Amino acid sequence: MRKRTIPVLLAGLSLSLAVALPVLAAGADQWTLPVQVKKLDNGLTVIVSQDRSSPTVGVSVVYHVGMRLEPRNRTGFAHLFEHLMFQGTPNAPKGVFDKAITGGGGNNNGSTRADFTNYIETAPVSALDSILWLEADRMKTLDFNAKTLKNQQDVVKEEIRVNVKNQPYGGFMWIDIGQHAFQKWENNHDGYGSFEDLEGASLDDVRAFHRDYYGPNNAVLAIAGDITPAQGFALAKKYFAAIPKRPVPAGSDFTEPLNTAEKRIEQSDALAQAPALAAAWKMPTRGSRDHAAMAVLGEVLAGGDASMFYQGMVKGREIALNLDSLYGLAGPWEFDGPTLFTIFAVYKPTSNADALLAAMDEDIAKVVKNGVDDATLKRVKTRMLASWNNKLESYISRADTLAKLQTMWGDANVVNKIPGWIEAVTSSDIQRTAATYLTTQNRTVIDRKPVAKVAAAILPSGDKK
Repeated sequence: MRKRTIPVLLAGLSLSLAVALPVLAAGADQWTLPVQVKKLDNGLTVIVSQDRSSPTVGVSVVYHVGMRLEPRNRTGFAHLFEHLMFQGTPNAPKGVFDKAITGGGGNNNGSTRADFTNYIETAPVSALDSILWLEADRMKTLDFNAKTLKNQQDVVKEEIRVNVKNQPYGGFMWIDIGQHAFQKWENNHDGYGSFEDLEGASLDDVRAFHRDYYGPNNAVLAIAGDITPAQGFALAKKYFAAIPKRPVPAGSDFTEPLNTAEKRIEQSDALAQAPALAAAWKMPTRGSRDHAAMAVLGEVLAGGDASMFYQGMVKGREIALNLDSLYGLAGPWEFDGPTLFTIFAVYKPTSNADALLAAMDEDIAKVVKNGVDDATLKRVKTRMLASWNNKLESYISRADTLAKLQTMWGDANVVNKIPGWIEAVTSSDIQRTAATYLTTQNRTVIDRKPVAKVAAAILPSGDKK
């Protein structure tokens, strides 16, 4: 993944699911993003969000394919393919893509998640034609060759060594936890990939993956910034309309129910200096009645230093050294299949996993019994809304958010609905959600402990060193 930040899913179903969420009328002071959507004849969905405050643009192309849809026995293939998308085409050899964008003062990136792969750029508006030409060019085809494939296989393997195998904790809170929490292969395999599977990928695999998943009808293009909708749609048509739509393989059913029995796993870690714990619960389905409440509940429990878990375990009992929360590998709004709400905490060697879990259970029980007081709920919602709006300030993040929401929900205007969904969450919604999802039975726990250091060798009597 060129973008490695860890907050590090079916469009046809999303509109009916979204109806279940509460509706709140927009207030006069709510920031409403302009969102214009148009679909080209070849199936490419184009989104334009005009903002004249800066002579720049952000561009995102999101393909509805990720780790969940990669081929069996090819774990890590979606990630590998993301790297290959930067290795050139017959018309733009390796290096041209990066040079054309960064040379004009812009930057670009890409990442792979469970349900999507995104490619993002930001640059002066004068570079928009070049960016769209480059994106359309690699949507048509790539420079498929054995040398490039071998090179990128090695790059991805080295990335795994650096980010996982040679790092304390090794990403167990987002790789290993899912392997134990989920039952279906689509949801529980290691999307970073095994070395054996990565090495087994062939040129035929690469060609087939591009053919099947990288057509215009499986993609969303979003442009945000100094451009009108008419201009954006015209440019999209100019560069992308001639690319023919391609059949997309039918996805498998990767839905799963909540778990009915707690899973406890203990692991050793040769690089960690302190023990750590990951506790994960399966989340509500995207767009369901409890979805927004789960997002707010997660913030109540683990959203920063004022959260219940932080105050209870780090500040109060002083059994944890730090604490963080994750929503899968994306976020609370950008998923299209089973995902997890995960708490990750490094804890003191004088404590243990049972103490941390007991502290969490105590706080969850308080929420189930008493709900959340008005002051806390207001503070949490304000923090969430500020974070949401701050993320949308940059054009590149705005374009990327719109493209992801269109891909996951089938509706880019969800960007303007989420603030209302957050505001509409009540204390009783949070109580119901906590009681339903944050149960011991629905919980998967990994306790990661440092390997005991080898005792210093005792020198023989009389040996002077």
